[in-house]
Amino acid sequence: MRIVTAAEAVAGIRSGDQLYLQCAAATPSVLLDALVARAPELEGVSVVHLHCEGPGPHLTPEMAPHFRHRALFIGPNARAAVNEGRADFVPVFLSDVPRLFQSGILPLDYVFVNATPPDAHGFCSLGTSVEAMHAAIRAAKTVVVQLNRAVPKTLGDSFIHVDDIDLAVECEVPPYEVHLPAIGDVERRIGGFVAELIPDGATLQLGIGAIPAATGSFLLDKHDLGVHTEMFTDTVVDLVEAGVINGSRKERNRGKIVAAFLMGTKRAYDFVDDNPMIEMRPVDFTNDTHVIRSFSRMVAINSAVEVDLTGQIVADSIGHRMYSGVGGQMDFIRGASLAEEGRAIIALPATAQGGERSRIVASLQEGAGVVTTRAHARTIVTEYGVADLWGRSLRERVRALIAIADPAFRGDLERAAQRLNLA
Repeated sequence: MRIVTAAEAVAGIRSGDQLYLQCAAATPSVLLDALVARAPELEGVSVVHLHCEGPGPHLTPEMAPHFRHRALFIGPNARAAVNEGRADFVPVFLSDVPRLFQSGILPLDYVFVNATPPDAHGFCSLGTSVEAMHAAIRAAKTVVVQLNRAVPKTLGDSFIHVDDIDLAVECEVPPYEVHLPAIGDVERRIGGFVAELIPDGATLQLGIGAIPAATGSFLLDKHDLGVHTEMFTDTVVDLVEAGVINGSRKERNRGKIVAAFLMGTKRAYDFVDDNPMIEMRPVDFTNDTHVIRSFSRMVAINSAVEVDLTGQIVADSIGHRMYSGVGGQMDFIRGASLAEEGRAIIALPATAQGGERSRIVASLQEGAGVVTTRAHARTIVTEYGVADLWGRSLRERVRALIAIADPAFRGDLERAAQRLNLA
């Protein structure tokens, strides 16, 4: 490992190279900013990453000749670039991302890492994001690391050794903070319905957003919950401190909160720092269907853009406009469905656009992508109730889904179902 300046760390990158950025709150901003400063010298550098927090300076229109993003999951800062044709989207299950690097399908010249300074044994923690980092580090020709004094030291499969680092930059830049959105009446009603489906002793996949946060607020009377998830937020910290989450009844990794990355406030980052309860693992473990199904009471909670009356679930696009990605939804939906007493939940508001559009629809928007098929769909929740779809015919699904649609749209949905001979 050689300590250099940020400018020196990126000086070897050439036009046409491909690099991977650590994701979410761990975006290696010092290295990224130094790379963007070299833009006039570069053409066609491919920047691969999942959702990365921060401004994304490589994604601005003026950077298009110099950098082309390959999105494995589309974050808010990348949506315009993808939809304007300045960036590419790669549909992929989150569990499969490490294999893209291991197989050579996505060869890497560089990987940018945001980690702690080395401990006495020469190990650096990957902090808030492990995701596909081990696979990327092994695959990359050159490993460049921000030795960041502000990164929390997370435990588990979270460490790289200085012998695996080529170039390093010393810095102190806190992880990006992500605050929970406001919880409204709709989210509270959805959260209440979801919480009723979670038994004591369940293992949860609970993501980010107002609905997971609202769900968490209704779990305070539950006992012995565990967490096995791709990511978590301050909501999990709240439930640990309330004594609700202790992992005591998990079939594996008992007593541990297992995750691949996290996004939250400084409170959450302080909570995970050197905390033996937190076990960070790569996504090919956290999102492995075989692992997920091993928790007998696995409850997976995901969201969607829209759901049609037969149970097709759109989660990555709004019509032709790409919005996010496949992510881990199918990994956890299938894993939870196969668990002995598992529950796979899609929770979403009944309407969009301020109540002007129903999210329960007779036909999907043109161009909409089905992330979870009608055969995989199990439980759909809106603020109007719960629809259990597994084992139900199309006609039965239509009735169940119309019953949880906004009342203002139920008549239209019933008439559409009749036209389609589904009523």
